[in-house]
Amino acid sequence: MTMNSQQVQRFVLTYLEATGCSVIERTPNHVTVKLSPEADKALTNRPYYWGYVERTGVPAQTMSFTFIFDGEAYRTAQESSMDNMSSTKNTSIPPSQAQPGQGPQQAPVSGSPAQDQVMGRYFGHVPALPQLGPGRILQEELRYGSRRLHQIFEAARDGGKYVNLFEQPNAHQLSAHSPAMYEAWLGVCYKIEFACDLKREELHWLGISLKSGTIVPDFGSMLQSRLLSPLLAGNMHVQPAKLSVPEASTSLENYLNVQLSQQDYEWAEQARERLREELEVIDHYYDDLVKEQKEEEEKKEAVQEQHQARRKEMVWQYEPKVLVSAINCGIFHLR
Repeated sequence: MTMNSQQVQRFVLTYLEATGCSVIERTPNHVTVKLSPEADKALTNRPYYWGYVERTGVPAQTMSFTFIFDGEAYRTAQESSMDNMSSTKNTSIPPSQAQPGQGPQQAPVSGSPAQDQVMGRYFGHVPALPQLGPGRILQEELRYGSRRLHQIFEAARDGGKYVNLFEQPNAHQLSAHSPAMYEAWLGVCYKIEFACDLKREELHWLGISLKSGTIVPDFGSMLQSRLLSPLLAGNMHVQPAKLSVPEASTSLENYLNVQLSQQDYEWAEQARERLREELEVIDHYYDDLVKEQKEEEEKKEAVQEQHQARRKEMVWQYEPKVLVSAINCGIFHLR
């Protein structure tokens, strides 16, 4: 799996919007944002600073980042902008005021190739760090596989594991005389792995009503057409639940077990047959190896230990298994 620059940009912008970051500047090639406290805690690794803020109650100062999605296009745009500024500056100074023998000078830039070569000469390889842009804004280029993008993936996954959302009513309901009632649903996205020396994965998005106990197999499709928000809308009330969350979770697990019991497990029989063949080859190889070590007991014991370790490795690799895990879940209040 991979992501192109457009997909990376959409994902990052969705994360920044969901966490309440303030956009300072945005182009097709980059975005400059001031992080929200939630995003700052997840991305900047400043636990001592945030501990100080929480203890003292001082206003938090979050960091700002420029995330670059297309490095080549961004640098080209920056160079063009600098050339335009330089051209404007040169035309605004009369030639009579220019000092003879003096041309434009440029101060060394931190992180430039020349400076990196000097540092590398004395300190060895210097790892790439976020660059400091104008206004003390950190600059980082995001591409699939980069450390910062992986960090955003982890933050999004941790922040989205458990949600509590409400369906937003239409304008007619907000102005109605009688309030509408929400029905609470527990939704869980399960990942099922059918694993042996091969692997196949399935996602099952199940939902159960905490009022009636009704189970919906494709709960994700049920949510797609609904506008959800973490805020409880006006003129809406939540119905009391008859099922607790542990009871509803047990019902979903029982339902999933029934579905798994109806699967075709021919693949598991084939995997066991491949395992049997592999173990026969290994046993035959090590039996001959042990016979060669008739007089040297220490070598024979070492070969036998290696034999058992190899068998365990083959069993771990080929033995068919079904693994079930919950990726994320939430309580969804639907009309």
